[in-house]
Amino acid sequence: MGKLTGAEIFIESLYHEKVETIFGYPGGAVLPIYNVLYDAKFEHIMPHHEQGGIHAADGYARSTGKVGVCIATSGPGGTNLVTGLATAYMDSVPIVAFTGQVPRSMLGTDAFQEADITGITTPITKHNYLVQDVKDLGRIIKEAFHIASTGRPGPVLIDIPKDVLLEKCEFLYPKELNLPGYSPNYNGHSMQIKEAAKAINEAQKPVIYSGGGVIISGASDYLRQLAKKGSIPVTTTLTGLGAFDERDDLSLGMLGMHGTTEANLAVSNADLLIAIGSRFDDRVTGKLEKFAAEAKVIHIDIDPAEVGKRVEIDIPIVGDVRRILEKLNPLVEDRSREDWSKQIDNWRKLDDTEVIEKKKLSPKQIIENISDLTQGDALITTEVGQHQMWSAQFYQYTKPRSFMTSGGLGTMGYGFPAAIGVQVGNKDKNVFALAGDGSFQMNSQELATVAKNKLPINIIIFNNGYLGMVRQWQEMFYERRYSSVCLKKQDDCPPGCSSPGDHCPIMIPDFVKLAGAYGIKAKRVSKKEDVRSALEWAINSPEPILLDFIIEEEENVFPMVPPGGSLDKMVLKGDVE
Repeated sequence: MGKLTGAEIFIESLYHEKVETIFGYPGGAVLPIYNVLYDAKFEHIMPHHEQGGIHAADGYARSTGKVGVCIATSGPGGTNLVTGLATAYMDSVPIVAFTGQVPRSMLGTDAFQEADITGITTPITKHNYLVQDVKDLGRIIKEAFHIASTGRPGPVLIDIPKDVLLEKCEFLYPKELNLPGYSPNYNGHSMQIKEAAKAINEAQKPVIYSGGGVIISGASDYLRQLAKKGSIPVTTTLTGLGAFDERDDLSLGMLGMHGTTEANLAVSNADLLIAIGSRFDDRVTGKLEKFAAEAKVIHIDIDPAEVGKRVEIDIPIVGDVRRILEKLNPLVEDRSREDWSKQIDNWRKLDDTEVIEKKKLSPKQIIENISDLTQGDALITTEVGQHQMWSAQFYQYTKPRSFMTSGGLGTMGYGFPAAIGVQVGNKDKNVFALAGDGSFQMNSQELATVAKNKLPINIIIFNNGYLGMVRQWQEMFYERRYSSVCLKKQDDCPPGCSSPGDHCPIMIPDFVKLAGAYGIKAKRVSKKEDVRSALEWAINSPEPILLDFIIEEEENVFPMVPPGGSLDKMVLKGDVE
């Protein structure tokens, strides 16, 4: 191929990695890349903020299973990726992020738009590189894609000085990798697998606790086989939603702080907990001493650092979830655990409280209509907050890679730009970006990206005029002292106002007008009888649509495990109304 510039090597390397889509924002330090990119064959999506770009790459990766790719320039371009890198790192999302850097001779001089991005991102990337020699660039890119997508996936950052992009060398993309310090264990220990099967066969009240690792591994079918064969109920984490069909009788839904009554009580009373591709997050466990206190614990995970980190494990199995379940399932006996099933059915009824009719729209009604109209076949993204929990509770997830949300980091501003990546990677799918009116404003500039690329995303805003989840905590634990959470309040509001009412000024912003400013059709919905027709309009439109649903200001998320509490001490809706 002869000598190529670093920028040309960059392009050729991505061809070798079969990259199809890049999310990138140009700037001075990456202009050599963009000059070559002008003639390249990639689909390039330019966000309107670098954070939007990396969240889009994240949504693309989660929904397709491919590596997400993004580009930013040096200095602020790189630092604007930090939140997205941390989001992907916490949720094990494979991303390769490229940043431009000042020339090597200027490193460490506080040059214009210089930032030590490798130093900044070391704690929130699986690995990162500063390229010092153009001859290393192809090898580094190959290593980065391998590291990002194997073992426990995660983001990798490559920082490339501008002069490296301009230098030339012979290009030969390496066929093999030499990473002696990186060797994930995939197969699991055969004796531990046999021990796990024995424990499952002997258990009277087992529960499967399934996390995002099941989806990442492509093990959903094997999870279903295990549950069906052993008649074992399945509860999932937030990022594990979709791994198990929620229409199935064995589905308990999500567990944890806002998990279902049956999931939390089943885990609290189990004699065996089978944790698969999950990490015992604090929002899942609640009070550790009370979490599955009577249960023997099996933990299957590819990351040995997670095993025993928070909970004492009786049977640890380190390896790839799919490979381990392939070996485990034949050893599990066919069982019918009728008494356990009946007990769980009784728990399901505990939260069947009478629904109190309210003037404004119910989030449950909106999300259940979306679920019904799409038959569980839509791809859902969310921001973070109340609407995120309602989306987890009321939509019936039937397939893996159908729910994209920031689980570990809890990133407001994630969901809407993530939906861009989801739609780009799944052009024939109905994509819904569910957002609160607070979260949406963190990256609402990506309306321009949606409009420019004519992405038919259904943007659903749950508009209650508050930072809803913070307001709920202030209501429940801070005597309704609503400090800095009202999104409507202005100078002419009553002093010390802490409650919604007719005195509230006009909403800020007017989302219908905001969408219109970008040429996107929008509608405000405030009547119950208009919910379904508005959703049908959006679903059937070949264009992006924004629906601004006016919901109850003080609608809360239940069940709720108070912070520091145990899963069996939930606050139910009927306890407070």
